[in-house]
Amino acid sequence: MRYVMMFRSSAKSEAWAEPSEQSLTEMGLVMAEMAETGVLIAGEGLLPSDRGFRLEATEGRPRVLDGPFAETKELIAGFCLIEVASREEALEWAQRCLAADHGNCDGLEIRQVATADDFGDNFTPEARQREEETWALLDARRRGE
Repeated sequence: MRYVMMFRSSAKSEAWAEPSEQSLTEMGLVMAEMAETGVLIAGEGLLPSDRGFRLEATEGRPRVLDGPFAETKELIAGFCLIEVASREEALEWAQRCLAADHGNCDGLEIRQVATADDFGDNFTPEARQREEETWALLDARRRGE
């Protein structure tokens, strides 16, 4: 089971108040342990929304909106993509990450990543094959092939 842990932005993270040395060290240790145990697939912190933009569709036309964005509680300050055996294991890792964060974010949202089976018959055999090939390519790139 794959889960994404989304670190919710706070006024502190949106102001780009640098995390403390303690927080960076502790989060680095948790991330290293996740990597060593094979749980971590990806994870990064994100710059504040004033350095980002959104792309929205209005009446079928794309529209670019530059940050910053007002609703801090709806923004993401970082993420981890993990692969674990259960929801409970995802929760355990999330609790460790939140403790290591020391209040830089306002909490975490944890969501399970959809699999091919979640899309039913609309996910055709051709689409499944393309997805498998895409993942194989990404895995090969990670291995340096």
